[in-house]
Amino acid sequence: MTDITEPLLDEAAAATDAASAQPDEGDIAADYLEELLDLADLDGDIEIATRAGRVYLSIEADEPDALRTLSKPDTVSALQELTRLAVHARTGEFSRLILDIAGSRDARADELQRLVDRAVERIEAGASSAALPPMSSYERKLVHDLVGERGFTSESEGEGAERHTVIRRG
Repeated sequence: MTDITEPLLDEAAAATDAASAQPDEGDIAADYLEELLDLADLDGDIEIATRAGRVYLSIEADEPDALRTLSKPDTVSALQELTRLAVHARTGEFSRLILDIAGSRDARADELQRLVDRAVERIEAGASSAALPPMSSYERKLVHDLVGERGFTSESEGEGAERHTVIRRG
């Protein structure tokens, strides 16, 4: 007598083997960034972490100024998008990876905290709302979290490159 589940088990095993044979998103991104650093003749160490299903890559260097040019916010955003495209080209899957170069994300988070603090001060001084400048979805998410911690509400408004966060009393 033939077991009808045997072909299903074989198909499941083949799918698992194919998935494990496909390179990891973090490894693909790290390889891409490593090549980029080599082309630019820059030294940097790449760390890969996964938190809440999202890949985070960090590039650090021993020399404090070695990555200065790459760590500017617009450059980090552009390199992040290029890295996401490289991952997509290899996997066919959309990537939501986050790139940090020489602590640029922490510096930006501190800057966003100061923006939220000033906006909250304006609202506490009598303004009905305070709009922040346009920023990426990742930055807006950070702002929403910071605003919520302060007991205020926020929402994203606008479209495309003009999408920004508006803060109001809670």
